[in-house]
Amino acid sequence: MNKALTVARWEYLEKIKSKAFLISLFLMPIIMIGMGVLPTLLASRPDTESRILGLIDQTGELSRPIAGRLEERYKLPSGKPNYVLKVLAEGEDIDVSEVKKVADAMVLRKEIEGYAVLQATVFRDSTMEYRSMSVGNFRLNERLTRVINNIITEKKLREQGLDPQVVQRLTARIELKTTKLREGGEAEEAGFEKVFFSAYIFMMMMFFLVVTSGQLLVRSLLEEKSNRVAEVLMSSCSANDLMVGKILGLSGLGLTQMAIWGVIGLVITLQFSITLISLSNALILIIYFVLGYLLYAAIFVGAGAPTTTEQEAQQITGYLVIILVMPIVLALPVIQNPDSMLAKVLTFIPLVTPTMMALRIPVQTPPLLEIVVSLVLLGASAVAAMWAAGKIFRIGMLTYGKRPSLKELARWVRTS
Repeated sequence: MNKALTVARWEYLEKIKSKAFLISLFLMPIIMIGMGVLPTLLASRPDTESRILGLIDQTGELSRPIAGRLEERYKLPSGKPNYVLKVLAEGEDIDVSEVKKVADAMVLRKEIEGYAVLQATVFRDSTMEYRSMSVGNFRLNERLTRVINNIITEKKLREQGLDPQVVQRLTARIELKTTKLREGGEAEEAGFEKVFFSAYIFMMMMFFLVVTSGQLLVRSLLEEKSNRVAEVLMSSCSANDLMVGKILGLSGLGLTQMAIWGVIGLVITLQFSITLISLSNALILIIYFVLGYLLYAAIFVGAGAPTTTEQEAQQITGYLVIILVMPIVLALPVIQNPDSMLAKVLTFIPLVTPTMMALRIPVQTPPLLEIVVSLVLLGASAVAAMWAAGKIFRIGMLTYGKRPSLKELARWVRTS
């Protein structure tokens, strides 16, 4: 172990001082926060100028209330109306197809943002058309649709002798407040966003740690193998010492990175009084996190030792990344039903055990027996993977030329 720790210390100190590590240490949280916050900020950013919208109203009675409702509800920060309605034509006798040709030309000349077409049958079929060069402005589309829908609904209610305000109060939606109950009877408020976000953070941290440090590990193996440094190292220490040292060194590097990111996250949550996950659940997930990382690190070692080119290494790491992405696809079904047979079966598959438990524990903590059995299986799999990786590593690091087949790898593992 002294030689393994010496290798681990060297790997840790060399990588932690590299510019690439220091850049990723601070750049990755910025990217993650930016990916989560920036799209929302950009989508919710208010307009700076009024948008002119056209309207072809064949009913002859909706243009005025629509214009008033848009001007009343939506204002720019300067106080001006966000949307100015320009009536292009109205009345039952208008030729909608001819007016649309003129309106299309106005849109192409950018005289108006777009225009809505309300046929005389809108009260029966409740459909309208919106034409614009940019139909991806979902905020404008949603606002315009909501205003027109509300006005038409109110008109229908009045025709039936009903007061729209009374109907609105009677049909007001109930706001659901979810409370999670624990085994001891404790209760805490926990909505879907909170549960999903906590699981999402765990999965992303696991993904980035395995991808970044796993690629570092494979590249380190490939570099030492191509430079024949591995032969010098293995002349003074055993293959297992070298392998264990590399895994421990890069694991320490990754856990250091995670610890710093965790401190940043803790500061943010305390600053904004956000509680994503309880302390007891966090401790359990950390155990799954460490065991899962050791399992993947051993797989990376076993897969990377026989490679001889950078292209082979990237191809192998790409396959392993696919396994990490798979649980993200199953996130919603597992969160909706954490006690389903699918969730339970996946929990006992070591490659996806950490991410499955990250999804299940925040929603509904599994029985103690499932936790213990899954931890034992995950730990045993990590030990078995490291043992198999050691067998492959011992021969693969000194093998050059043709890439070994799966049959040859199996023979290396069986070699005493």
